[in-house]
Amino acid sequence: MASFVIEGGQRLRGDIIPQGAKNEALQVICATLLTSAPIHIKNIPDILDVGNLVKLLEDMGVKVTRHGKGDMTFQADEVDIDYINSSDFLTRCTKLRGSVMLIGPLVARFGQAVLAKPGGDKIGRRRLDTHILGIQKLGAKFDYDEKRGVFNLRAKRLSGTYMLLDEASVTGTANILMAATLAMGTTTIYNAACEPYIQQLCHLLNAMGAKISGIASNLLTIEGVDRLGGATHTVLPDMIEVGSFIGMAVMVGDGIRIKNVKYDQLGIIPYTFSRLGVQIIREGDDIYIPRHDHYEIDSFIDGSFMALSDAPWPGLTPDLLSVLLVVATQAKGSVLIHQKMFESRLFFVDKLIDMGAQIILCDPHRAVVVGHDHQICLRGGRMSSPDIRAGIALLIAALSAEGISHISNIEQIDRGYENIETRLTALGAKIKRVEE
Repeated sequence: MASFVIEGGQRLRGDIIPQGAKNEALQVICATLLTSAPIHIKNIPDILDVGNLVKLLEDMGVKVTRHGKGDMTFQADEVDIDYINSSDFLTRCTKLRGSVMLIGPLVARFGQAVLAKPGGDKIGRRRLDTHILGIQKLGAKFDYDEKRGVFNLRAKRLSGTYMLLDEASVTGTANILMAATLAMGTTTIYNAACEPYIQQLCHLLNAMGAKISGIASNLLTIEGVDRLGGATHTVLPDMIEVGSFIGMAVMVGDGIRIKNVKYDQLGIIPYTFSRLGVQIIREGDDIYIPRHDHYEIDSFIDGSFMALSDAPWPGLTPDLLSVLLVVATQAKGSVLIHQKMFESRLFFVDKLIDMGAQIILCDPHRAVVVGHDHQICLRGGRMSSPDIRAGIALLIAALSAEGISHISNIEQIDRGYENIETRLTALGAKIKRVEE
């Protein structure tokens, strides 16, 4: 176990480059199982979740060639399909949420998939119904081994069909989409997720020879093909990390430039920060965040209380609500943060309250933040990171606080943020990793 020790109150300045997108990387790496041809992927983030998935594929027999930082070629021409029934494979799946996206490619190409209930953030229920039901509709037979806690899916050949998803699940859409590329006939997915990561997956699959239309909409049409080939793909910058750096720049920045953000792919994120009074200056494909000694929360046009809530794309990603909540603690005014999608994600606010933040946790989904307007500083303290996004939010709070803070369980942060202490130290932060 490792911890961060943070000396708060240091002003950060300089340039920072966001890593490749975690969620996209997990999807496109799973997609390499759909073909025996080489798939070259660039801008892969060097983070724990991605590294664990790559190692899992290697142990399945996928050849991985590392060309340099974030630059790999995958070739799944000698996959050991028997390995997926091993206890080692199943145990590792329980520790990696991204492993759920293996089932679509495995069923489509090899006719079978076995999956233990995947791990990941403890942020509330994250059911697998959309994944399983969608692949069942393509013709797979499903059973659940209750004794082992294992899902089994089998199919000689999937067949295209129409389906209306019960929720616009990103990973569910990715799984069904990948499976449908090798199905016989045409598949139509309505209420599909349409996040930039799904769009990127579609572009990769089309480059491999798939026939997908409706990209960037919630209605995808996939004409199945007999086989897919090789391709080259570059992962987008991580919009969640971009949003995290915006929040950090507001709280402790003395002028920070976030470079090469692919601004047009950020969606509603810049606008949402502006509702908290944050000034974001776009300069080409960079954004510059000046020092914020004062920023005021907006109200709605009719003068009513500001509320920020998550929603499927193009709505606000739930992954940034934790950061927005921390930013609001030093704004002027009050805001309701409504986390609709996960019922345990706001429980970290008790740690912020201990640091001096004025927050009312109304219920598992809603919190009211009363901003200090920099009249009261947060205090350093001891805390533990419950999940990736709460972890980075607590780190931002600690950087802005008076005194020393200790954050334990930082492996959660490592799952989503690449060498975060090194990159922030380069901006002027005083942060040290210690092994416990």
